[in-house]
Amino acid sequence: MTEHFCTAAERAAFTDASLPLIAVEPIERCDQCGSTSHHEFARGRDYEIRTNRNEWIFVQCEQCQLVRLHPRPAVSTLPVIYPPTYYAYQYENIPWLARTAKALLDRRKLRGIIGALQRPVESYADLGCGTGRYLHAMHASGVPKERIHGLELDARVIEKLRSEGFQAHHDRVETCTAIAPGSLDLATMFHVIEHVDSPSAVIGRVAEWMAPGGVFALETPNLDSMDARRFKERWWGGYHIPRHWTLFTPETLQAMLRSHGFEPFAVRYQTGHSFWMYSYHHLLKYGPKPRPELAERFDPMRNVATLAGFTAWDLLRGAFGSRTSAMLVLARRRVE
Repeated sequence: MTEHFCTAAERAAFTDASLPLIAVEPIERCDQCGSTSHHEFARGRDYEIRTNRNEWIFVQCEQCQLVRLHPRPAVSTLPVIYPPTYYAYQYENIPWLARTAKALLDRRKLRGIIGALQRPVESYADLGCGTGRYLHAMHASGVPKERIHGLELDARVIEKLRSEGFQAHHDRVETCTAIAPGSLDLATMFHVIEHVDSPSAVIGRVAEWMAPGGVFALETPNLDSMDARRFKERWWGGYHIPRHWTLFTPETLQAMLRSHGFEPFAVRYQTGHSFWMYSYHHLLKYGPKPRPELAERFDPMRNVATLAGFTAWDLLRGAFGSRTSAMLVLARRRVE
């Protein structure tokens, strides 16, 4: 494939010989319907942290409309695209004010999820639990630690959570055997499903763990949002290239959940402040009229004031029913 550069600024940044050209693997079939028929949806590069110099392409399935990265990074390159400085590993280094605001939003979100279950939560799993903040929140609400599971790929995090008494597992959803079938009242997965190899396989596995009537809460970027449409062709922050491998609309995610025995019953729109900010960051830094100094003001890891502004903007829009760029889909395991 001929290498393509959208602008001179992009060319200057991504012909840097110090950046590796990493190995890829084709993803010929749609994860939902198996079709090989697709068309190009968007393309771009790793504008956030410049881990490689590849150009990446998202395609959309002609049959079910699911969007996937094709080709995508080879498994052997995961340590390259997820370096030690990756933001998910640096949560404790986020400014105190931003962490405090995030904690308030997290508690609000979790209360809403628990309320939707319509029965006491006696068992819980957070799939991609990070440092365990949701595990601690569920224990504080009365769930015993021996009934709280966390899955994470960072062995250091898992060791710490185990020492605190949680059922923490250094494993992937697809291969985990530590959670008993039909044992979970509530499972959450916050901004993880878009990163996994096969979202359909993950959702199918979670379905096995859920008790009848149990609730699965999935949060992920929303392609059917104002900023996703505005920056669709290249710059949208929600692409998180090349770490997001599958992207959804509310309709495509609900269809996948239904195919595995879940019944979606609510879609709640969350703040997509970082997606807005990264979209402007990418456009201003690598677009046709680059303004790198201004671009830095839209880095959500460094600018609390701008972050607060976009958070308020999305909270207001969400309150009036607008589809923001982060969606939380709640689905109940069908009672057979």
